[in-house]
Amino acid sequence: MRVLVTGAAGFLGSHLCDQLISDGHSVIGIDNLQTGRLKNIEHLQSNSKFEFLHHDVTEPIGNLKVDQIYNLACPASPIQYQIDPVKTIKTSFLGAINVLDLALENNCPVLQSSTSEVYGDPTTPEQVEEYWGNVNPIGIRACYDEGKRAAETLFFDYHRQLGAKVKVARIFNTYGPRMDPLDGRVVSNFIIQAIRNEPISIFGDGSHTRSFCYVADLIPGLVSLMNSIPTITGPINLGNNQEFSILELAEEVIRLTESDSNILYLPLPSDDPQQRKPNLKKAEELLSWKPKIELREGLQKTIHHFRELTIY
Repeated sequence: MRVLVTGAAGFLGSHLCDQLISDGHSVIGIDNLQTGRLKNIEHLQSNSKFEFLHHDVTEPIGNLKVDQIYNLACPASPIQYQIDPVKTIKTSFLGAINVLDLALENNCPVLQSSTSEVYGDPTTPEQVEEYWGNVNPIGIRACYDEGKRAAETLFFDYHRQLGAKVKVARIFNTYGPRMDPLDGRVVSNFIIQAIRNEPISIFGDGSHTRSFCYVADLIPGLVSLMNSIPTITGPINLGNNQEFSILELAEEVIRLTESDSNILYLPLPSDDPQQRKPNLKKAEELLSWKPKIELREGLQKTIHHFRELTIY
């Protein structure tokens, strides 16, 4: 097939391109390089099955003939998406409209990479897809949270009203090689600080939790959802349901890097969720998918990748 991937030069997008090409498909990758990096896809530039277009999804994509569309275009770390919050919500909203219109033109399925952030700061210990969330619509994170929620609304309205073939994945914290080491996300932050023997910065008291999914687990989940029967539209949670406190993560990173870092506690940012744990029942039952890689193994692989970088 001929597959379009928006956000192709990003962390997840580049891994998805690798998987699709490995599966025998041709890939058109789109990215405006606001946060995506050409380095992530430089190994694909000489591949005849890959084509890169420097384009912003807030603008109409044009007359492309494709068989599937994955929409991964949007800054994903708080530091990045808060730099230009208006641009962030435009990317989610206008980007969704443009990929949906293209999907209708091609009569092809389109997958939206939504996020666990649609649940906001949850009031439930485990997030099921039916949970409507607890989001501050005017807070500093709302450009991302509400942008993704609006994109989901568009996907299901296009599906109900216009017959668009949609798939929606709600992605929980994913990590691994090709993360931007300076993007401010907790795994990359901790690893970089530990490698440098700098204090590990924990915002809050470290008791808030996340569930971390290694990228090699997540990508097959996206592909399985895309290739599922048309009646499986989602939203479907994709992540790892092993829950860790941020303090536990910091201590594990220190152990694995054999670092001399200590812990530095800082004020918790506004609207930072206190808890994240996906219910994966739908992914397991409908997609026959579940994560396999334990946190320690995934961290070891990610630490090895970061040690090979030359930013130190």
